[in-house]
Amino acid sequence: MYICPRKKNKTQYNVNVLKKIEKEEKMKKLNRTNATETVKYPTRILQFGEGNFLRAFTDWIVNKMNKETGFNSGIDVVQPLANGMIELLNDQDGLFHVYLKGIKNGKPVTEFTLVDCINKGINPYSDFESYKASILNPDLRFVFSNTTEAGISWEENDTLDMAPQNSFPAKVAAMLHMRYKAFNGDTSKGLIFFACELIDRNGEMLKKLVLQHAEKWQLGNDFITWVNTACCFCSTLVDRIVPGFPRDEIKEIQEELGYEDNLVVVGEYFHLWVIEAPEWVQDEFPAAQAGLDVKFVKDMTRFREQKVQVLNGCHTGSYAVSYLSGIETVRDAYENLEVGNFMKELVYDEVLPVLDGTEKELKKFANKILERFANPFIRHQWQSIALNAMSKWETRNLPSLINFNEKHGMLPQKLVFSLAAMIAYFKGEANGEIYNVQDDQWIVDFYKQAWAECDGRPISIYNLCEKVLGLDKVWKQNLNEIPNLTITVSHYLFLITQVGMKRAVKAVLSEDNPLMQITIDKMSN
Repeated sequence: MYICPRKKNKTQYNVNVLKKIEKEEKMKKLNRTNATETVKYPTRILQFGEGNFLRAFTDWIVNKMNKETGFNSGIDVVQPLANGMIELLNDQDGLFHVYLKGIKNGKPVTEFTLVDCINKGINPYSDFESYKASILNPDLRFVFSNTTEAGISWEENDTLDMAPQNSFPAKVAAMLHMRYKAFNGDTSKGLIFFACELIDRNGEMLKKLVLQHAEKWQLGNDFITWVNTACCFCSTLVDRIVPGFPRDEIKEIQEELGYEDNLVVVGEYFHLWVIEAPEWVQDEFPAAQAGLDVKFVKDMTRFREQKVQVLNGCHTGSYAVSYLSGIETVRDAYENLEVGNFMKELVYDEVLPVLDGTEKELKKFANKILERFANPFIRHQWQSIALNAMSKWETRNLPSLINFNEKHGMLPQKLVFSLAAMIAYFKGEANGEIYNVQDDQWIVDFYKQAWAECDGRPISIYNLCEKVLGLDKVWKQNLNEIPNLTITVSHYLFLITQVGMKRAVKAVLSEDNPLMQITIDKMSN
């Protein structure tokens, strides 16, 4: 028997329409007009960098301190480069949500936090006066920065009268001089810098370059004395995996939030901030009172070496291997049999043996790090890790390679393979796929030309590797001088070009794999 479906009556139809309208009305644009529960704090922090990491880390920390300790500090965010996302930040009145996903007290947890401590975003290239006003704010006390590993560098062409200068250290030198003059050398108007760039002794390096600019620009001994006595440059170590914008699930997230937030940033629950600073700085930045894992220490060397070379080193050492194997996320790579074993062997066999600490202590630390890679809630894209890979490899992986070679009198094969994989990645093409390579333009141009000149023959591959390893601008030395490194890298790179990354990884994981003979035989011809 056929039963005719019931037709919706007018009342039912109207209810559904109203529900749809109600849903649409709830999806309000995130700003301070619609989000009435926000607080406006006095600006006490200037932040260089508007990217995902600082927003999910330092801004999240300040937000928590404001809510739980009365820290009462707002942030003005400076866009370090001419192109950035400040407009998007200002469009939301500085508001965004941090979406934490991970393990808390042994249990899976997801947590949304509305961060409201950013007062405004500034593009100094288009609105220098606003930038200047923030610098001369008498209440300003702290400066946060994450301008990437390449950010704390010397730029010869920067001058005092530029508006603004190109490099970050030059910007800092100019802003401090501006502040020094405006407040007549008042020592209470000095600033505390928390450098978050992943380079060794980041705070010290920043101060060194700032003083170099002061000397070059002839800003005077009184100003230099003021910088040395009234300002404090703290080296720091930051640790939180931040995959960034949750593109695949943003619609569901926005529906849950009830706001159209186009700056949602995902991070793991774990966080650690190690700050090397005098005790009085801790009094001014009472993060511990908010239950945050922020450690003030006298010497952060051990913390830095372990974190940078294990966590960041594994990321940078594995990104090209993983991506060219057709794997897009860290978790998927870690759970892959070959690539996962590559990551583990790189860490346990080649990185840990050159770090200070007991074997038990180091293995325990590494276990915790690698467990984070398997976080089921985090989709950390290898393409985001690939950003500025050359400077990252120099900072994160090269020390392990050099120290291993010096300690054991032989090359660490996984690290060498990682270097070859990175060179392969910079070709920008694999398996017929063309992908975008993001790095300093001169590096992108260098690889484009170098690969164009390479015809794939063993000698041509060797010449390509020799060019890359000779880039002292990146490596701060000529890596061709390390015995057997150039020929070994070229062996691996030739293998990758001949059999593809998947089969090449299997080869490097097994000394007896016959694929290894391919490269040896052909390179000898």
